[in-house]
Amino acid sequence: MADMKTLKETLLSGGYDSVLKEVYLYDDCLAQQRKRYADVIDSFINLFGADRIGGLYSAPGRTEIGGNHTDHNHGRVLAAGIDLDAIAVASKNTDHTVRVKSEGYRMDVVDLSDLSVQEKETGHSAALVRGVCARFQQLGYRIGGFDATTASRVPAKIQELGHKVGGFDAWATSSVLSGSGLSSSAAYEVLVGNIVNHFFCEGALTPIQIAKIGQYAENVYFGKPCGLLDQMASSVSGFVMIDFKDPSAPVIEKVDFDFASCGHSLCIVDTGGNHSDLTEEYAAVRGEMEAVAAEFQKPVLREVEEETFRQGIPTLRNRVGDRAILRALHFYCENKRVIEEVEALRSGDFETFKEKVIESGQSSFMYNQNVYTPRLPKEQPIALALQLTEQMLRGKGAWRVHGGGFAGTIQAFVPNDCLAEYQAEMERIFGVNTCYVLSVRPVGGVQIAEE
Repeated sequence: MADMKTLKETLLSGGYDSVLKEVYLYDDCLAQQRKRYADVIDSFINLFGADRIGGLYSAPGRTEIGGNHTDHNHGRVLAAGIDLDAIAVASKNTDHTVRVKSEGYRMDVVDLSDLSVQEKETGHSAALVRGVCARFQQLGYRIGGFDATTASRVPAKIQELGHKVGGFDAWATSSVLSGSGLSSSAAYEVLVGNIVNHFFCEGALTPIQIAKIGQYAENVYFGKPCGLLDQMASSVSGFVMIDFKDPSAPVIEKVDFDFASCGHSLCIVDTGGNHSDLTEEYAAVRGEMEAVAAEFQKPVLREVEEETFRQGIPTLRNRVGDRAILRALHFYCENKRVIEEVEALRSGDFETFKEKVIESGQSSFMYNQNVYTPRLPKEQPIALALQLTEQMLRGKGAWRVHGGGFAGTIQAFVPNDCLAEYQAEMERIFGVNTCYVLSVRPVGGVQIAEE
């Protein structure tokens, strides 16, 4: 256990370097990460004081490699954690409240005596904090501990349930771009989930359980009907194929593959725009797929045989519309394509893998139709970035829409001998520091230093 001053001294003297290297991989990253965490500690001290005992935490963003918009209909995905992450220093308190101050944002304050859904928090990060804490409590895990002062103002009903409710204070910052398709919200949920897990559950919950808690918070409290891909890739990390056929027990397979060995770099290009006002578009993708499934008395497309669906297309057109059918066709093809991508990687056939990446992007554009929103037809930065990338990398690399789509980012696998030229051209069009060259992070949500 360490107070904030000791925590910082140990950090800067290299006391946590072994963990930092496991997370960030490269020795030349250590000095930068030490400073980054030290700055977070200083910010915590300025806000909450130096006489606190605390720990350090991290949760990565993620990149979706295959399986665009399949998870919410219980399909397969191929994803990886990345080296952009959300980090925090946190310390327990005894005043029945969770406070999380994120750099550049207002403090999220959640009174743990009322963990019901708050409509005014919908779409805001406080909803994620409240939802994570609520789900821990619903699952029977204890959060904190009563003291005489706290117990006097905790409702008797909660005390009768045996839930110990304390709280914690945290100061956080993130290198995961908001609205970038790299899942900054999932990183935040996994970050908060790991703090609660280590503070109040003795680390008993698995990364899979923490991912599910994050999804619950985003679905029920934040108001976004996302699948489980983002949280699972952040919480588990590395290259992973996830099969959500049974979302209560997803099958997770590690895929051992080193992209660097193939002479390519993984780039994410931020084309601009923000996901925050696109909830209806995301919901429509899921909703239309599920509307097709409902025509066969099933809740999701994974439970409908593809041939049965194809035979029903003539009737479906009048009942659900052509776009829903196209999105269902995308689901079936993309779900099989994930297996093909994984097989290509495991066999070392990177050229076939790139072909499948391009096919995925074409399917998303033409059939899933999540490259731009019809509400803003003049704003199509993703489509522009894809066309420019195709011109530069045709016959050499691969490209696709990344993440939820409609705004935000594209993904490209760029031959290293083209990387400087590609990065320069993307940043000429979309602005400085918009083309990110990423590493795949082998560690998911993690405690860097114990409280």
